[in-house]
Amino acid sequence: MRNQKNYLAKNHYSKGIKASNKAIVNLFWGSIFTILPSVLCLITNSSGAFALPQITLPSPTPVPTPVPPNPIPVTPVRGATAYGNQISLNGRIVSGIWFTKAASKSQFTTHIADGTLRQLIGVDLLDTNSPTKQPIGWFSSYVKPQILNAKLIGNYRYLDVTRLASTSRWLLTVQGNILTIVTPTAKVTDIRETQLAFPQPPTNPQTNPVPRVPISGKALTINLDRPTPWVVRQEAPAKRVVDPDAVNPQPTAPPGREWTIILDSVADPALVQRYTPVPIPAPVPNPAIQLLKQLPLPLPLPKPVPAPPTLPPVPEPTIKQVEVINNQTLVRINVPFGFAPRIQPNAANSLTVEIRPDALVPRSIAWAPGLVWRQQWVNLGQEKFPIVSLEINPRNVDIRPIVTNPNTLIGTAPLIQTAQNYLAVAGINGGYFNRNNRYPLGAIRSNGQWLSSPILNRGAIAWNSSGQFYVGRLTLEETLTTSTNQRLPVLFVNSGYVQAGIARYTPAWGSTYTPIIDNEIIIVVQKNQITNQYSALKAGETPVPIPADGYLLTLRGNASSNLSFLPVGATLNITSSKIPPEFNRFPNIIGAGPLLVQNRQVVLDAKAEKFSDAFIAERAVRSGICTTATGRVMITSTSNRTLGAGPTLAEHAQLMQLLGCVNALNLDGGSSTNIYLGGQIIDRPPNTAARVHNGIGIFYK
Repeated sequence: MRNQKNYLAKNHYSKGIKASNKAIVNLFWGSIFTILPSVLCLITNSSGAFALPQITLPSPTPVPTPVPPNPIPVTPVRGATAYGNQISLNGRIVSGIWFTKAASKSQFTTHIADGTLRQLIGVDLLDTNSPTKQPIGWFSSYVKPQILNAKLIGNYRYLDVTRLASTSRWLLTVQGNILTIVTPTAKVTDIRETQLAFPQPPTNPQTNPVPRVPISGKALTINLDRPTPWVVRQEAPAKRVVDPDAVNPQPTAPPGREWTIILDSVADPALVQRYTPVPIPAPVPNPAIQLLKQLPLPLPLPKPVPAPPTLPPVPEPTIKQVEVINNQTLVRINVPFGFAPRIQPNAANSLTVEIRPDALVPRSIAWAPGLVWRQQWVNLGQEKFPIVSLEINPRNVDIRPIVTNPNTLIGTAPLIQTAQNYLAVAGINGGYFNRNNRYPLGAIRSNGQWLSSPILNRGAIAWNSSGQFYVGRLTLEETLTTSTNQRLPVLFVNSGYVQAGIARYTPAWGSTYTPIIDNEIIIVVQKNQITNQYSALKAGETPVPIPADGYLLTLRGNASSNLSFLPVGATLNITSSKIPPEFNRFPNIIGAGPLLVQNRQVVLDAKAEKFSDAFIAERAVRSGICTTATGRVMITSTSNRTLGAGPTLAEHAQLMQLLGCVNALNLDGGSSTNIYLGGQIIDRPPNTAARVHNGIGIFYK
């Protein structure tokens, strides 16, 4: 957002707030601070100050030097001879969870977290209905797959790879917290490309049974001389080259993406040469043409010569480049919009890469007792949506809100990092937040304490440790009662959402509070008594310490007229209640919105929750949480439909209903959407997941 002096310019809201209705709120010296009920973003245009005696603000609290992130936390494994959080794979030090255990006096077994095996080795986890037995696909038969023993220890699920390492001729050694894996030197011998066709269903089977035109895809076969570790990485969207001289140049289709398949192998030099792009020389400017452009055109203008018929554009090659870097082969492929690679390591020492519109492979994995990981396609009318979900028995687990930093509400981080810091087994991103200043924008309540209050009567989910849930639209009413029995409403607690009125900031916000808008009046309360007052003229300047035994009140806009009721020395009392009262029974709450399903019925009313028309109609990747008729809780990630974008809010509500949700809530979506499980992101490439402010963590009791 542009660098302006007012608050909104400094406040770049997340998708949930950016997509909401915007209004301009003018704040003048001594005038009325106007509030529109549907406002989600607040712009203050003011250069004046409140009529308050000038009081010197305290000296700024020194900002601590950022501490580098710690390595991935790992729970000690009882009975292990060694365990750690790093792996040296063919000379590269990477993050990975593992332990070794003595099987006899001279033999040891090696166990690696399944997320580590997927992300570093390319092991494919196959369907299983037993949490202790995990079939895998890794250059072996998918019909009769190898089955590894699995065990949930702490917050990771470990697979016994002893036999796999032996048959694959891996050399395993341990040094401190590092497991060293050296695999045999492998070679990429050839890459073959074939065409795929995907028949489409009829447009309307009842009235027009004519099938749609088949969709063409590609299949690559990467031949190796032996099995080897491999990974795949999704790159940024491809850049479109547009003629700068064209009038309103626009790309004709959404950009595709580049994906990179990285194999621990060395490609044959002839293969590298075959897929080395030929550099295109830059065009040399013609001085005569440049001169003609500067001369006036003759009159009358000559009749234009008909342009020759244009040839159809040449499609980009599927394989963009093959190169060898540090004993690894990188195969870069072009993937059109709406397609993705489906990769399978085969028994014939080959990797099959199918570029297809339905790349998600259906899966049902009983990952742990009371936790099932599913991948499925759900039909909605003529559209197909890929959905990744975790269905959890709440009686087996604890469910808690998680935030980036337990010492402050300011900050964002990748969900995978936050979940691992909390030692969570699983989790999903939560509610909305401000991407610029990283403030929360919705309800977060943990173990009976408000970390951040709800806004705009938006949807929320509440729960307790007994596995009971409530889903509905939530409002918090908090009232400040002075020693003179003056009752003053408190609009928000620890919130980055700003309106004229009184807001409250507690130690959960952090050790200090920095004014969010100009001309705030800050009142310090310790042990329910006002101890000081400050006039903060400029936003973003001079942090004020938040007392550990109290809180700060901020008076914004016309709330300054309440200053006379809040003198130094006055005592205060705070009462609060949740609306509807059903929320009062639950110590944990996460708010987002809109509410999708209630009592099995779609109750979507995004307008009532102050979401804008653009946000309501937007097609985007969505995350959600719901309860089922069997007493389970389900967290979901719904990605782009076949050859299209993600669901609208209305489609998301219907999809959650089709999944069997009795009550369902939409969580923050788009790039924030991601599901964490045992050290891995399971619904998207990890490098495509944005940093988030908060989430919902799953912990085994």
